[in-house]
Amino acid sequence: MYSFCTYFDYRYIIRGLALYQSLRQHCSSFQLWVLCMDSNCYAVLSELRLPNVHLIALEEFERGDKRLLEAKKTRSLIEYYFTCSPSLPLYVLDNNPAVDLITYLDADLFFFADPKPIFDEIGEHSIAIIGHRFPPALRHREIYGIYNVGFVSFRRDENGLACLRSWRSQCIEWCYDRINNERFADQKYLDHWPSTFAGVAVVLHKGANLAPWNIAGYNISSKQNSVWVDDDPLIFFHFHGLKRVHDRLYDPGLSDYNVKPTKIILKKIFAPYMAAISNINRDLLPVVPEIMPADPLRSQTIESSSSRKYDFTLSGIARGLSRRFRMYHGLFSRRYFYDGEQAYLIGPATHLL
Repeated sequence: MYSFCTYFDYRYIIRGLALYQSLRQHCSSFQLWVLCMDSNCYAVLSELRLPNVHLIALEEFERGDKRLLEAKKTRSLIEYYFTCSPSLPLYVLDNNPAVDLITYLDADLFFFADPKPIFDEIGEHSIAIIGHRFPPALRHREIYGIYNVGFVSFRRDENGLACLRSWRSQCIEWCYDRINNERFADQKYLDHWPSTFAGVAVVLHKGANLAPWNIAGYNISSKQNSVWVDDDPLIFFHFHGLKRVHDRLYDPGLSDYNVKPTKIILKKIFAPYMAAISNINRDLLPVVPEIMPADPLRSQTIESSSSRKYDFTLSGIARGLSRRFRMYHGLFSRRYFYDGEQAYLIGPATHLL
């Protein structure tokens, strides 16, 4: 049985549920601990009574942890979430003696296949991490970290616990959303693990943690009804940067890394995720409408037409025209894709489904 943990608040709950559903589909046996970062998130998930899910209320998680609560006073909301990253797997290990190996997952991951090849590669190692694997043109981004925090595993042994406790102490001391010498948020601390701790496995499976920042370095193909990353099947994708920019128009977050999405990328990777997000949102709204986020993928840069107040002054009209220009330019330049009913479009009239 695999043991996973993650955290999110109610604004990210749809993504967290998509992660859970993908695990249910592809893992024969697992348990997932979810740290609910606010009371609304805890209320929704409690109502759902999801099999194999163990909920942790934020108050319970913080209780008696003076060092974490002191750090909280100096952090923004996202910085506090980052600060909690190492404390969560340690909390699970401390409170569940039967768990031997705990794996932290970012909530915006989505599984396309059984993760068994990853854990076969980890074997009896104490710690497991996955590199960002930036292609040469993006290698300068290693300033934010050689390894990605999205998937990290720790075994209940001397090396695993030493690494986890060290990481927690470092994040409590300093965990901010900026670069500071050899530090960046909770992530850049991982750079030193292979040289500091024994028993570190750097996962090499190319289908593990495929993401916008590394997809350009691989040949993405479709065969045997699966997505392949060079010669490895896709196991999970990291949907970092995916945003809704207007109505059914989405930014997949690929253009930030100079990636032009192919039909396979959109049809075989993004379309299943968008379908999962849409179905979860549809099914949950009637159950808990008063506390569900109105739009789980809402971009903060371009407002949706359903919530925007129209401004008919000259400056308001100019801003409206600018928004329209950015939207249409994004669509025709293939930065955005349009999600119609059962159709995903990239550029003008290119049907993918």
